[in-house]
Amino acid sequence: MLDSMSELEAEVLSLADALRARGWKLAAAESCTGGLIAAACTAVSGSSDWFERGFVTYSNEAKTELLGVPAATIAAHGAVSRAVVLAMAEGALARSHADLAVAVTGIAGPTGGSPDKPVGTVWLAITTKGQPTEARRLQLHGDRAAVRRQTVEQALQRLLDAARPS
Repeated sequence: MLDSMSELEAEVLSLADALRARGWKLAAAESCTGGLIAAACTAVSGSSDWFERGFVTYSNEAKTELLGVPAATIAAHGAVSRAVVLAMAEGALARSHADLAVAVTGIAGPTGGSPDKPVGTVWLAITTKGQPTEARRLQLHGDRAAVRRQTVEQALQRLLDAARPS
């Protein structure tokens, strides 16, 4: 886990360098983080070179209207699910001029958890044009702020992995 804002900024700067090196742009589709990934990215000068847009889709309706997540998918699997985060990431890529997209949906708490989806459950997906979308379930700990912060950190680390030339 990153310990300070300067470490978060360093992660964003590394991501920026990797995206610029490839000539890529990034889009973010966020639910539980409410725009914190986009905020972290745009906190650094020059981010307009590589950050294309962000979607804050907190409600199910926003996921459907802005990202094209089928309402039936949300009804069948719940908003915090692999199926929904995959659709969010793919929708962000399709509805932007980005080459790389990240999506997150989760339960930051302190309410909203259930036995099969406890507080701290977060789904994170990364997609790149022409590549399969990858999703990962995270089980994070701490209060609401900690879960959201850890989600941003995980997203930035996964984005950096995806943006680095292989």
